[in-house]
Amino acid sequence: MKVCLALLGLLLLTSCYTVERNCSDFKTGTFEFTYQLDGVEQTSRFKRTENYNIDYNEGKADSSSLRWINDCEFVLKKLHPTTNGEKDAIHIKILSTTEDSYLFEYKLAAKRPNKPTNTEKGIAVRVMKQQI
Repeated sequence: MKVCLALLGLLLLTSCYTVERNCSDFKTGTFEFTYQLDGVEQTSRFKRTENYNIDYNEGKADSSSLRWINDCEFVLKKLHPTTNGEKDAIHIKILSTTEDSYLFEYKLAAKRPNKPTNTEKGIAVRVMKQQI
């Protein structure tokens, strides 16, 4: 009897901490992401369609192809890279969602030999939903 009560208590305790992940709600739309670049806070706006991600930063548009791995993970690859570093694909994983934002982590999609994988986190806020 004590074991059953302990298991029930543990189940109730862990169910309170379930992370919400409604990733499909964020497959398309317009979003903003704030990040640090050389110690200066920057905000980037991007529009995501079914197949493309278009970044708008400092008055310039930069497009990437988009390939979904599953409902919560996708890979971005720049269509017109201008440097060798921009040729690398980026793997993005949505960790949790709210009604209008999602927490994500991102890293290079391909592992480089003899270099540690650097994973960063960010929050994207929906500016508007994609009109269908």
